Amino acid sequence: MTGHQGTGIVVVFYRPDGECVRNANRLVGFGCCVVIDNTEEARSASELGLDDRIVYVPNGQNRGIATAINQGIERLIAAKCTTALLFDQDSDPSPELLTRLPRLLEVELRKGGRVAVIGPAYEDSRLGGVAPFVRFGCLKLRRIQPTGFEPIEVDFLITSGSCLNLAAWRDIGPMEDTLFIDFVDLEWCVRARSKGYAVLGAPTLRLVHALGGEPLRIFGRTYPSHSPVRHYYMFRNAVALVKRSYIPWSWKSTELVKFPVRLVLYALFMRPRGSHLHMAILGIWHGLTGRTGEL
Repeated sequence: MTGHQGTGIVVVFYRPDGECVRNANRLVGFGCCVVIDNTEEARSASELGLDDRIVYVPNGQNRGIATAINQGIERLIAAKCTTALLFDQDSDPSPELLTRLPRLLEVELRKGGRVAVIGPAYEDSRLGGVAPFVRFGCLKLRRIQPTGFEPIEVDFLITSGSCLNLAAWRDIGPMEDTLFIDFVDLEWCVRARSKGYAVLGAPTLRLVHALGGEPLRIFGRTYPSHSPVRHYYMFRNAVALVKRSYIPWSWKSTELVKFPVRLVLYALFMRPRGSHLHMAILGIWHGLTGRTGEL
């Protein structure tokens, strides 16, 4: 099976294992495939076992998810691609998703829609199956079930599995390098919407995607878990975005409500507790004082 004309694919590596390489190799028949490798130790494509049709860019350092995506997209634009599918290294998209998502984007653009990005609903069995799409609401996110056949307007999509309209890339601008990792997708989607572009969820398509480490189960509820360093970026970038005028107050209110709850959860239930709490508080401090980039 071959991909849609004009489709390119960007996969971001960070210390990939054999399964990650196999996932990337499966993508070469679906479009121009670029792998950006943020692993600190640079290796060649042949050492990794990558298909020689893949454009491989070893950074030799962790430059963050935003920079890696920007690098990949610039290569796709140079190769005259019109759409870009983005994946994490552990994503294993179905052939249906790889072929249908760019076509859905094309259909919406032909209707005259100003669309920045379209993405599937993601499925994480550890967190209870198919996740709803999200719209911002006062003090609480509004969860939209992925039902029906028509694309659904949403406020943001996670990066992995999303399909970007590259004709809008220069107008919206690249992903924000200084955020490094967390909330990169949210900030870009909000910026796209502030410039009059739609962000669409495709309710008929699914991407199996593991969000974070082994989930935390507390009082019957399930929460994604991350490393202390990831919690640093989550808190720092959330604070940084709360300070920005173009970020809607509906999202800010939701985050401000979640802040104390998350701090209590990390302090009481995450191991090592001190490390998680320390990194979260450091993140808040750096967000308040304007520190960005890599920790």
